[in-house]
Amino acid sequence: MRIELVYFEDCPNWKLAHARVRAALAAVGRPDAAVHLHLVRSPAEAEAAGMHGSPTILVDGRDPFAPSDSAVWSCRLYPGEKGLEGAPSLADLMAALR
Repeated sequence: MRIELVYFEDCPNWKLAHARVRAALAAVGRPDAAVHLHLVRSPAEAEAAGMHGSPTILVDGRDPFAPSDSAVWSCRLYPGEKGLEGAPSLADLMAALR
């Protein structure tokens, strides 16, 4: 399984997303799995990387949380228990990583 976190430099949420991915991997018994960080620097690079807003988490090249098929050069929010958050919930990440 290849896990990639695609983000842009000014994204305030990529570190939260990275921490949640690491926690979800530990919870599903894969604490040593690599999380590849992919910093994109332009909308064209984001589109080529499959980014649907920053941060985007790709599992085997697919975004399990994609709201659409179009690339987006903006911050991304995910539905959470307390409203919108800057990263998927731990439960949603665990489901995507199983």
